[in-house]
Amino acid sequence: LALSSLSNTLAVNNSGRWWGIINVASSTNLLTDSKNVQLVLDPSLQLLSRKQRQLIRQNPGILHSVSSGLQTAIKECKWQFRNRRWNCPTSQGPNIFGKIVNRGCRETAFIFAITSAGVTHSVARSCSEGSIESCTCDYRRRGPGGPDWHWGGCSDNIDFGRLFGREFVDSSEKGRDLRFLMNLHNNEAGRMTVFSEMRQECKCHGMSGSCTVRTCWMRLPTFRAVGDVLKDRFDGASRVIYGNKGSNRASRVELHHLEPENPAHKPPSPHDLVYFEKSPNFCTYSGKTGTAGTAGRSCNSSSPGLDGCELLCCGRGYRTRTQRVTERCNCTFHWCCHVSCLNCTNTQVLHECL
Repeated sequence: LALSSLSNTLAVNNSGRWWGIINVASSTNLLTDSKNVQLVLDPSLQLLSRKQRQLIRQNPGILHSVSSGLQTAIKECKWQFRNRRWNCPTSQGPNIFGKIVNRGCRETAFIFAITSAGVTHSVARSCSEGSIESCTCDYRRRGPGGPDWHWGGCSDNIDFGRLFGREFVDSSEKGRDLRFLMNLHNNEAGRMTVFSEMRQECKCHGMSGSCTVRTCWMRLPTFRAVGDVLKDRFDGASRVIYGNKGSNRASRVELHHLEPENPAHKPPSPHDLVYFEKSPNFCTYSGKTGTAGTAGRSCNSSSPGLDGCELLCCGRGYRTRTQRVTERCNCTFHWCCHVSCLNCTNTQVLHECL
């Protein structure tokens, strides 16, 4: 992939800060990969850590995959929360997700999990597509299959995706406090979700499509499926506290751990999302918490759900307005090769929160 095609590529590290590729080089923002090709990092934005730079150098072709995965994660976050008071807002500033990433609430947990999953998913897929020089398809599934099928084909390399994701994303986290443990846990939950949602795909072989034998491989889920699972885990996230076994015999990992805030609850599993503080009030603007509020948001006046005007507008009421929209309609294909359409004008009724 030519560097020119990367000139406008943007990505975000796990702390929520943007970094990008530009064409202006300086002594402080050059990143040279293993082939001595110089990638230029935007000097006005937060740079990658030394560990992240090293991983990019060691895996030519992976930078575009990481960027693509993170952008996919951002789009999925916005889609999953499109009807919620917190709708995963982003900005072009240095902190794309805003101040929410500095908190320990459910929304923060989802951001960390979905971005970690995005990197893992994109890298695993890129391996099987041949876009990264240091990895390829997962060919280890070559053992016995079933009575009418066998392993073959090109399985997506989820193991490489998870390993790279853990090293690249988790390297942003420092310390040993509750926030550190929470972020690492949610990062891993995102990767585990991609892994657990993988499915077997098969191709039939035989005379006249008889499918006497099938060749099967493991395929990544769609990222929408990953987002759906993580959204369910957001709704059922576990509130945790900092646990300390207080024993010198315990290993460093075992010594500091997460415990459920309510002792009657089970400890969170590796798949669960965890948080430790209540979410801010997303109803109104607050510069302190960085929440934009719901004023001006579109709502559904006939819905009793979270997208309804009563809940989304937090009881403040809403205004109704109409607008005329012109769209192409009644399109007809003419052989060969022309499409003709009419212009249809419709009146739409919109409801917006006060």
